Amino acid sequence: MHEGRDFLRAQVSNCVMQHRTLLESLEDHEKQAEDAEFRALCTRHLPAVRQHQKTLEEYRATLGEQSGEGFKGALGFVLGKAKDAADALRNDDFLRIVEDIVMLRQAQDTFATFAAAGTALGEARLAEIGRTGEQAADTLQREFNALVHKMFIRQAQAS
Repeated sequence: MHEGRDFLRAQVSNCVMQHRTLLESLEDHEKQAEDAEFRALCTRHLPAVRQHQKTLEEYRATLGEQSGEGFKGALGFVLGKAKDAADALRNDDFLRIVEDIVMLRQAQDTFATFAAAGTALGEARLAEIGRTGEQAADTLQREFNALVHKMFIRQAQAS
């Protein structure tokens, strides 16, 4: 197990990969979704998600971790391809949005940890990234949950 700065670098790199997967999912769903409200939701939030991804990658670089290095880069590629394959099987907007909600919840937990740990460790930038990311993920999750509830009712009432 990593310790010290190595641990911090590893956790930030993991977050970068997880967040990139979320970003790519929203980009894919913006193109694939049949539901206009789902497409619009993805479109509305993509600029902020892209900016947060850039911020995460820049912070990772300040820790001395390069993007896409070795195993981590390969793992990110493999995870992305696995997600693409799963999406190909999920040609249903309801299942797509549920998948996005799961990733958003994971992001919320990660960013909440960054916010609390950054504050406790005196790592102001980590705390700021955590707070900003947690707030953004909270907003997305609320909006995605509201839409998934509407979609559930719509599909359950369809004849």
